[in-house]
Amino acid sequence: MSALQKTVLKSRLPPVPPSTSTRSRDGSFKKNRQKDYTPTMWSEYFHEQKDVKIDEQHTFRVYLSMPPQERSVPLIVLLHGGGFSALTWSLFVNEITAIIHCQCMAIDLRGHGDTQTINEDDLSAETLAADVSNVLHAMYPENAPQIMIVGHSMGGAICVHISHLRLIPTLLGCVVIDVVEGTAMEALASQGQHISKAFNTPSNGGMCSLRPQLSLSNCLSFSIRSGQIRNIESAKVSMPGQVVNCQSGLLATNELPLTVEANESSPPVKFTNPLAISEDAELEVDEPTVVPIFKAPTESVDSKKYRWRIDLAKSEKFWTGWFEGLSQKFLDLPVPKLLLLASIDGLDRTLTVGQMQGKFQMQVLARCGHAVHEDRPHEVAEVIASYMVRNKFAQPSTDFVRQMPAC
Repeated sequence: MSALQKTVLKSRLPPVPPSTSTRSRDGSFKKNRQKDYTPTMWSEYFHEQKDVKIDEQHTFRVYLSMPPQERSVPLIVLLHGGGFSALTWSLFVNEITAIIHCQCMAIDLRGHGDTQTINEDDLSAETLAADVSNVLHAMYPENAPQIMIVGHSMGGAICVHISHLRLIPTLLGCVVIDVVEGTAMEALASQGQHISKAFNTPSNGGMCSLRPQLSLSNCLSFSIRSGQIRNIESAKVSMPGQVVNCQSGLLATNELPLTVEANESSPPVKFTNPLAISEDAELEVDEPTVVPIFKAPTESVDSKKYRWRIDLAKSEKFWTGWFEGLSQKFLDLPVPKLLLLASIDGLDRTLTVGQMQGKFQMQVLARCGHAVHEDRPHEVAEVIASYMVRNKFAQPSTDFVRQMPAC
């Protein structure tokens, strides 16, 4: 083929797109993909936030979806797990309010989020259950709506205790997400050691920071790369409710929206989950993967930008009270019950027998971690919406996939 023919043929080809790959030291090409870890404001998912004052020493932060046009629609009360905040429900609230007629209220429990109480370390099941009851009575002193209570992990245990103590007269049903007595009690022996290793919590109970001079975007990156949350969109709104600025003492949600300078003040965190298989698209060029070292704070804690809102190690003495006898209490509840699990292996003997006897509905969602409602908000919303419509607790606002009970 002549040079003229080659030139004519090449001119007919579409232009070559710009390469997104770069050559590494070993000569191979690897894609350089950078994720967006810019945090998201709560207002993109909730209609309003309120500080519910119980008395001079107890004020609870709640987030509410759009108020309903009809007073007869149910109120879904959402309780988060230990270490999380009410913002963990953000994507779920968007999904469920789009498919059924309802209103959602997410509560920052004691010691979490923007809630302020006199004794934040008292996380006993009785105290947390009473807190939720007090918030509901303060919000609805008269003519309380019909309530569906939903809880994840620790919040799920508190849901069962609230229902068992009959603290909500207008309770419709109870939904528990990924918490089972048998597996929880078995894990308690090693859980304290796991938390200590994961966050290097000092013996004096002080809170550690993730890394010196860490930006909020780095916190989001950490939550994704460590496997805590598998949905980056959810992490963007959820993670700011879990960390506090060491200098100001304010929850990170109060710093949003961030300026460009603040968001880019720190380089991205290089973290690889030891149990994960690395992908070429996540490898940095010309730099080895570095696992961040968690160090206990020194006296100059202001040198570290963010710390966890709560020290979960301090709640260890309450763990038994959360979970002991939980399965039987769940089965004995006088209201319809739904259990959502991330794995069928998490079911204990008591609940297995109860499931075979048809005492509650169960649904297992695959391809998600412990934060089921953050990893799969659309599917969780469809399951709970289907459950409420089937029991005539709510009316659908649009056509959606009705999830049938399944393992």
